[in-house]
Amino acid sequence: MARADDPQVSAVEELEQRSDDPAAMAVAPELMAQSFREYVRAWVARVRAGDAGILPVVGGLLVISILFQSLNSHFLTAGNLVNLLIQGAVYMLLAMAEVFVLLLGEIDLSAGFVAGLGGVVMAELIKQGTDWPWAAAIVVALLVTAAIGALHGTLITRIGLPSFVVTLAGLLGWQGVMLLVLGQGGVVPINSKVVNDLTSGQLTVAASWIVMLVIVGLYAARTWLRDARRRASGLVAPPVSLTLLRMAGALAAGIVVVVVCNANRGVVTPIRGLPWVVLIVLAVVAMWSFLLGRTRFGRYVYAIGGNPEAARRAGVSLSLIRTACFTLASFTAGIAGIIYASRLRSVSTSIDGGTLVLYAVAAAVIGGTSLYGGRGKAAHAVLGGLVIAAIDNGMGLQGYSAYVRFIVTALVLLAAVTIDALTRRGRTA
Repeated sequence: MARADDPQVSAVEELEQRSDDPAAMAVAPELMAQSFREYVRAWVARVRAGDAGILPVVGGLLVISILFQSLNSHFLTAGNLVNLLIQGAVYMLLAMAEVFVLLLGEIDLSAGFVAGLGGVVMAELIKQGTDWPWAAAIVVALLVTAAIGALHGTLITRIGLPSFVVTLAGLLGWQGVMLLVLGQGGVVPINSKVVNDLTSGQLTVAASWIVMLVIVGLYAARTWLRDARRRASGLVAPPVSLTLLRMAGALAAGIVVVVVCNANRGVVTPIRGLPWVVLIVLAVVAMWSFLLGRTRFGRYVYAIGGNPEAARRAGVSLSLIRTACFTLASFTAGIAGIIYASRLRSVSTSIDGGTLVLYAVAAAVIGGTSLYGGRGKAAHAVLGGLVIAAIDNGMGLQGYSAYVRFIVTALVLLAAVTIDALTRRGRTA
């Protein structure tokens, strides 16, 4: 007979208390595993049931890498991989912006031109003649984009307008505002070295190793303490072997990234080190992962996406949470716009916000964020952004035309949505 203080009994009681949460029950066998073998067995059963998690996007990255490397041996060189990370940063950030609204079962079609407007505001403030400090210009640009998101959220929640219509109007309207601000010239160069170094600058070789070890160390400490605390409290937690494996995997990934970035990728002069933009993306991922995964706000977001009526009856302010999500989405899009302007060292009327937002939605969905709401993570959107960037980069190396890139990206998106629909059907069954 099991004791009342048995951790296994406590874990079962916790799961029974959460029996009204389909997502929690879906992962229950995996969390209840007492050994690594049991965990793998439960994970395989979950994949067979249709809940593949990030497996499709990871498999897609491997297939894409093998395919393009076989077509062009330059694809997996250090220089191209670092270039891919820099190019993909905008897609990753925009995908994380879309995650906030997709989790609610909504969509934001204006993110591309909101990002462009953020870059334009920053560039206008730091250009010669205005001469604002770069930090103040970035803060103002982000505040402007956040205000745009708050406006969208207010129209959607207070008046009851569909998010598709509001953000489609935003796509058109903010493009017009961007053109109005740029005026006749059409191009505003960015002469701030600090702003340009956000994408073109890099750490030293030694600093790259130190930063990587600090980041991995913080992740490992947080993972170990979290799992140990749950075990001590008798709550469900993965086996110790899996915790150690995750820590080792993070260290291995960090070593690979730093080794690639520290390789000389310069043509005339040596260029080595971890690009600053990688750290910016990691900081945004960590910030939004904590917000969505470890705070009451995040739990409310998932609750609304899973069942808005149940969340409302539980006392959650749907209008406040939804408005906050649209605000955070536009704020994150503003970060993407600043990075985009930094990479081009200018802003112009040629910013194609329509294509950017379509890539952002594709990246979020490819990363595993459900179009039906209630499922997705910021970190997974980064993987989806990598897939989009890899496709764009690889086909660029092959010299394919733009129409081929659009067709291939569309097919990948359809595959991701199909997996999402089949997963949802399997979870329902």
